[in-house]
Amino acid sequence: MSTEQSLLQQLNILRNSATVIVGIGNIIKGDDGAGPLVCEQLKHENICADLIDAGTVPENYIQTIIKKAPQNLVVIDAIDFGDAPGTIRIFEPDQLSSHVISTHSLSPRLFVDMVCQEINIDVYFIGIQPAQIKLGQSISQQVSLAIEQLSQTLAEIFPLRK
Repeated sequence: MSTEQSLLQQLNILRNSATVIVGIGNIIKGDDGAGPLVCEQLKHENICADLIDAGTVPENYIQTIIKKAPQNLVVIDAIDFGDAPGTIRIFEPDQLSSHVISTHSLSPRLFVDMVCQEINIDVYFIGIQPAQIKLGQSISQQVSLAIEQLSQTLAEIFPLRK
């Protein structure tokens, strides 16, 4: 089974549900911009999920997410989980604190916990393994391909309702 098929199977339970997709990252730090770049691509797909490009300050969007009260929250970020660059992995919120290292100072787990304290929501954290995250670098080829793959998968799961 290809990575794309596996990803589609894992996320297929979200199909057409009320979902907010949040991209986290810094686009001037190479692969760290993966989350916002996925949101940018999805803007052109006219999907039914709400998109938030949170940049490096996801905490600024907590109230926005709470007011929307979606069934699901999908958080996309470049995180170092020790795999090959461009690898996409889905994490449960409780896995974030001990198994992965985010590229940001605010813990993704803390962000998710703050949302979950206010509303009943299922959270899916999608991590893309970065190759490099230095200031001024461009996105790597591996992460660029992962962004494209993830964007296509999410566009298939959240088609615009007619």
